[in-house]
Amino acid sequence: MAVGNEIVTWYEGRWHRGNAPIINAADHAAWLGSAVFDGARQFEGVRPDLDLHSARIIRSAEAMGMIPPVDAETVQGLLEEGCGLFAPDAALYLRPMMWARDSTPGIIDLDPGSTGFAICIESLPMPAPEGFSLTVSPFSRPRPTMAMTEAKAASLYANNGRIMAEARARGFSNALSRDPDGNVAETASTNVFMVRDGVVLTPVPNGTFLNGITRQRVMKLLAADGVEVVETVLTVEDFARADEIFCTGNIAKVMPVARFEDRELPPGRITTRARELYWDFAHSR
Repeated sequence: MAVGNEIVTWYEGRWHRGNAPIINAADHAAWLGSAVFDGARQFEGVRPDLDLHSARIIRSAEAMGMIPPVDAETVQGLLEEGCGLFAPDAALYLRPMMWARDSTPGIIDLDPGSTGFAICIESLPMPAPEGFSLTVSPFSRPRPTMAMTEAKAASLYANNGRIMAEARARGFSNALSRDPDGNVAETASTNVFMVRDGVVLTPVPNGTFLNGITRQRVMKLLAADGVEVVETVLTVEDFARADEIFCTGNIAKVMPVARFEDRELPPGRITTRARELYWDFAHSR
């Protein structure tokens, strides 16, 4: 499925226009889910932390048991090359992907050396920072002993997708998901922060969700700006009492939450500052 209406795909040594086919019917990933990906962004002519996203796809592939066919520097170079096929100010979603083609003789486990690699770059406008609402999902994130949570694995997104679909069916943009102990982990697609009494609080990474690249960047920017940022165990009740809530992720970078359940949240000073700091960082101001 395409998320944008203009697409380029790098596969087998060259760029293709459009949503090019890359996975065969008998590939391991097609029926056993051994695919990993990463997401980066171009907006307003900048591509923040592209090197970190390029490195993470390599780590994800290795965590899945694959041997990456390229290194992080090659991934970054190709992403930059692909962006050059669009207008300089185009808002783009950059997605490098790796997957296993073959199984071992045991059938279910993958052949590490059969890794495929492709890049898909799609036009995707930046969402407006308004009207974003959160509920609480009935579905939980798995423990590291239950799923490949240390990788940005495509197989994890079936659960994320049902979290999102259930929330949208109830009229919300997204939903908090909890870990198996009942504490808040993240949303279906982003890391999450709350503000209480001027202090920024965010769930401590416990292996049930990725410690996102944008999450880490925003934490560093806020701390350098003099804002206290604390990683800790947080419950749904903590978010219900929050002064501000915001999310971080690749698609929107920093998104203020305007409504949590039935409670309206006005634009917050620290959330606004987090967006300003991130945009200044991205533009190297």
